[in-house]
Amino acid sequence: MNLIEDAKTVLLKAWSVRLALASATLSAAEVALPYFAPFMPPNVMAIAAALTSAAAVIARVIAQPKMREGAKETP
Repeated sequence: MNLIEDAKTVLLKAWSVRLALASATLSAAEVALPYFAPFMPPNVMAIAAALTSAAAVIARVIAQPKMREGAKETP
Protein backbone atom coordinates (compact mmCIF):
# COMPACT_ATOMS: atom_id res chain seq x y z
CA MET A 1 0.00 0.00 0.00
CA ASN A 2 1.38 3.41 -0.98
CA LEU A 3 0.21 6.81 0.16
CA ILE A 4 -0.66 9.48 -2.36
CA GLU A 5 2.00 12.14 -2.94
CA ASP A 6 0.20 14.87 -1.02
CA ALA A 7 -1.22 12.71 1.78
CA LYS A 8 -0.32 15.21 4.50
CA THR A 9 -2.07 18.06 2.65
CA VAL A 10 -5.15 15.92 2.05
CA LEU A 11 -5.33 14.86 5.70
CA LEU A 12 -5.00 18.43 6.92
CA LYS A 13 -7.13 20.31 4.38
CA ALA A 14 -9.62 18.03 2.58
CA TRP A 15 -13.23 18.51 3.54
CA SER A 16 -13.92 14.81 2.99
CA VAL A 17 -11.46 13.99 5.79
CA ARG A 18 -12.92 16.65 8.09
CA LEU A 19 -16.45 15.37 7.49
CA ALA A 20 -15.38 11.75 8.03
CA LEU A 21 -13.88 12.73 11.39
CA ALA A 22 -17.08 14.60 12.28
CA SER A 23 -19.10 11.51 11.37
CA ALA A 24 -16.91 9.34 13.60
CA THR A 25 -17.36 11.82 16.46
CA LEU A 26 -21.13 11.82 16.00
CA SER A 27 -21.16 8.01 15.99
CA ALA A 28 -19.24 7.98 19.27
CA ALA A 29 -21.62 10.58 20.70
CA GLU A 30 -24.55 8.35 19.75
CA VAL A 31 -23.17 5.68 22.06
CA ALA A 32 -22.18 8.01 24.92
CA LEU A 33 -24.99 10.55 24.98
CA PRO A 34 -27.76 8.35 26.43
CA TYR A 35 -25.72 8.12 29.62
CA PHE A 36 -25.33 11.88 29.90
CA ALA A 37 -28.48 13.20 28.24
CA PRO A 38 -31.32 10.67 28.50
CA PHE A 39 -33.80 13.27 27.22
CA MET A 40 -32.18 13.20 23.75
CA PRO A 41 -34.56 11.80 21.10
CA PRO A 42 -33.44 8.39 19.81
CA ASN A 43 -31.36 8.15 16.63
CA VAL A 44 -30.61 11.88 16.36
CA MET A 45 -26.85 11.27 16.41
CA ALA A 46 -27.16 8.29 14.06
CA ILE A 47 -29.01 10.41 11.52
CA ALA A 48 -26.48 13.24 11.89
CA ALA A 49 -23.60 10.76 11.43
CA ALA A 50 -25.24 9.29 8.32
CA LEU A 51 -25.77 12.73 6.79
CA THR A 52 -22.21 13.77 7.58
CA SER A 53 -20.88 10.56 6.01
CA ALA A 54 -22.88 11.26 2.87
CA ALA A 55 -21.49 14.79 2.80
CA ALA A 56 -17.96 13.37 3.08
CA VAL A 57 -18.52 11.23 -0.01
CA ILE A 58 -19.80 14.25 -1.94
CA ALA A 59 -16.91 16.42 -0.72
CA ARG A 60 -14.44 13.79 -1.92
CA VAL A 61 -15.40 14.30 -5.56
CA ILE A 62 -15.81 18.10 -5.48
CA ALA A 63 -12.76 20.17 -6.43
CA GLN A 64 -11.18 21.87 -3.43
CA PRO A 65 -8.77 24.42 -4.93
CA LYS A 66 -7.84 25.99 -1.58
CA MET A 67 -6.41 22.64 -0.53
CA ARG A 68 -3.75 22.98 -3.22
CA GLU A 69 -2.78 26.58 -2.42
CA GLY A 70 0.79 26.74 -1.23
CA ALA A 71 1.40 23.11 -2.14
CA LYS A 72 4.82 22.30 -3.46
CA GLU A 73 4.84 21.90 -7.23
CA THR A 74 6.27 18.63 -8.48
CA PRO A 75 7.74 18.32 -11.96
